[in-house]
This record gives sequence, structure tokens and C-alpha cells, in this order.
Amino acid sequence: MYKKIELFFIYVTIFFSSITYFKEPFEGYLHYVIFMVFFPFFIIRYGFPKLPFQILFIPFIAGVMYIFIGSNTWPQFLKIFLGIFLSSTFYYYVFQFYDLDVERLYKVYLLGCVFVSLVGIFQYFSYQIGFYEGYDYRPFLNKWGLTKNLTGGLRINSIFSEPSQFAIMLGPASFAAIHCLVFGSRKFFNVFESSVVLIALLLSTSSTGYIGVFLVVILLGINYGKIVNILFGISILFIASSMLYNYIPEFKTRMNAAKGLWIDGDFSLDNINSSSFVLYNNYTIALKNFEKSPIFGTGLGSHQFAFEKYSLTSDKKFLDITFNKSDANSLFLRLLSETGLLGVVSMLLFLFKFFVKRKPNDLNDDFSWVISSSILVIILLYLLRQGNYFINGFPFFLFLYYYNSVLPKTPELKENDENKPTLELNKN
Repeated sequence: MYKKIELFFIYVTIFFSSITYFKEPFEGYLHYVIFMVFFPFFIIRYGFPKLPFQILFIPFIAGVMYIFIGSNTWPQFLKIFLGIFLSSTFYYYVFQFYDLDVERLYKVYLLGCVFVSLVGIFQYFSYQIGFYEGYDYRPFLNKWGLTKNLTGGLRINSIFSEPSQFAIMLGPASFAAIHCLVFGSRKFFNVFESSVVLIALLLSTSSTGYIGVFLVVILLGINYGKIVNILFGISILFIASSMLYNYIPEFKTRMNAAKGLWIDGDFSLDNINSSSFVLYNNYTIALKNFEKSPIFGTGLGSHQFAFEKYSLTSDKKFLDITFNKSDANSLFLRLLSETGLLGVVSMLLFLFKFFVKRKPNDLNDDFSWVISSSILVIILLYLLRQGNYFINGFPFFLFLYYYNSVLPKTPELKENDENKPTLELNKN
């Protein structure tokens, strides 16, 4: 019973990011309170772990160096460094607490996705019938916004601050859902649960969420590997893209803006007054900052200072757009700017090294490849359109991806393999 209660609060740290208690000197999220409650218990039981120190040692040294150079400040650096350190340490403890049970933790995450999807669908129908309390959660969640589409309808975001964040969090669940509906697997989802997740994702009208579905199709093609499956996947992507472009105004507007900025170099008002410009602007900033410090970047938390130097919005012909000033609107761009080649290459090597591909002779008794590909979806979406290092439990998904790869895949092996690869904590 106690483990179930603890598991509930642990997952609150992943799904509830729309509650904050203060904004200065850093944003005080609900999950920090839960961290502080659990840390004494974890420390007494397991002692202090070495892994977070080992992972963050070089970024710490590089960050301090660039503070003295003048590219960053102590408050900004420590705000980000300590946030990453606390989050990664907490979720590392969580995996030890649950005996590295990857499948259980993954299944509970999926259960959470079904719950927030049901809330999102309830939000949509509440809006249709004018039930205000059912669709507007601003009285309860102080970092939550009501988002309308171009035709005046509601874009659902469930309990998350915005639709794109909601869609990103459904990324892995969408993989499990599509795998269930297309290939008939009932390992993680049934038809009802799969349908709930995909309907909620569609109702978010988030371009990021639709990109996540495209990634799912690509990864399914990679795993099944047959030319007919790959061609079928490409056909589905083409048809789906055409339908989205023709029937979802937000998707069409963003695709047009992206084409205008990235391909045509068109900086008209329609293009710069869009989320596509935010990404394009941060791409420009990150690239210039990378050229200045290509190896180590300019230190954790320093992108906002690069923004002030290199932002296209400093030109008077642009609007005063400062969205995502600190997080670059993309984890890839933020890594490029703040950690340079060291951070970007380390992330890419991590993704390739610990990716689990489906075996051709798989008899559906080993689903580690499903977990691996589904978690890869959310990591790639973070790299594309979410620049926060630790919001919504991002380190949790990195640990899930890692342990799913290195641990034995059957109960018998887990019990008998004396050399199973783990990163044990230092116990007192």
C-alpha cells in the first residue's frame, strides 16, 4: 500500500508541472516539494549516489569556467545546474527504490497518460456544452493557459500548461497505442486505452504531437524492417500530412510559416508572429553561440545571455518576441548553445548506444524494443521542441531508456545473472 502511495507522488512529479509556488529566484514547482519529502528517506536508505556527480562533473567545470570568462552568471548557472542535479538524483533513487523494474514504471507512466487523456477529452466536451469549470483550469493551476485554435475552438491541454507540452508527454503512449491498434498487441494497452490517447492527441491540434506520430511510424518501420512496411509507413505519412495540412488550420499555418522562414527567408509579419519564428530565432542564436564556443558551449543556463546578444528581435523591424529566451525552445539547440559538441555528441551517442531494436524472430515475449522506441519518441520531441532539462521528469525517461537497454529482459535472467549491468548506489 505504501509503495502505491509513493508511486502516485512520484508520478505527480512527472505529470503536474502547471503548479508553481513562486517565480524568483527560480520557479518553485510542486515536484520540488515532493523531492524534498522523499530525499531524506532515500539518502538514509541508499546513501549519496555517485552517478549524478559523474555525469555533471564536466558541465560543472565548464560552467564555472565560463562564469569567470563572463559568458554566464553564478545565479543563472546554479539555478539550472542544481535543477538538473536534484531531478536526476531523485529519479535515479526512484529506479533503485523499485528494483530497476523498468516494465512496471513504464506501465504506470502509460496509466497516467490514459488519465490525462481522459481529462483532456472531458475538457473538450465541456467546452462544447459551455461547462466552464470543466474546461478552464486556471482557478486550480496557476501555470496553465486556455488555448484557442484559429477558428475559435478549444485546443485541449488537459492538466498541462499548453497543448504542445501535453502532446509531448503523450509521445511514448502514442507509440504503444499505434502498436496496439496496428499489430494487435495488448501488452501495454487495450483498444479503448489506445483510442483514448490518440483521440486526445488529435484534439490537442499540436504540430509537435503530430510530428511525434510521424516518428512513431518511422520507428515502427525501422523495427519491423520489411520494405513493404517501410513503403506503407511512407504512404501513411504522406496521406496524414496532406490531411493535416488541408483540415487543421494551425498545422497549415505553422507549416507555411516554417517554409517561409527556413526555405524562403521570408520575414513577413505572418511568419515572424508564430511559434516557427521562435524556433528559427533560437536556431540562429544557438548557432552563433556555438561558433563562439564549439567544444563546451558557454555553460548551463547561459542561453538567455546569448539570446540578448544574437536575437533577430534586436532588429527594430521585428516584433519584440522573447518567448523561450532561456530554454531555446529546443533541447538540441540549448545543448548546442550551452554544452557545445560535448553535450550534443554525448546525447546522440547515448541514444544510439542504448537503442533496443526489435529482433526479426521476436515472438512477442520481449517488449523491450517497444519501450525503447516509445521513450525515444519523447526524447526526440524534447530535442525538437522542449528546451527545459528537467520539466515533466525528463531525467526519468533518460533512465528508463538506459535501464531498458542494459538490464536482462526476462525474470529468470534477472535472478540468475550475477553480472547484470547496473549503476549501484553507494550504501552506507
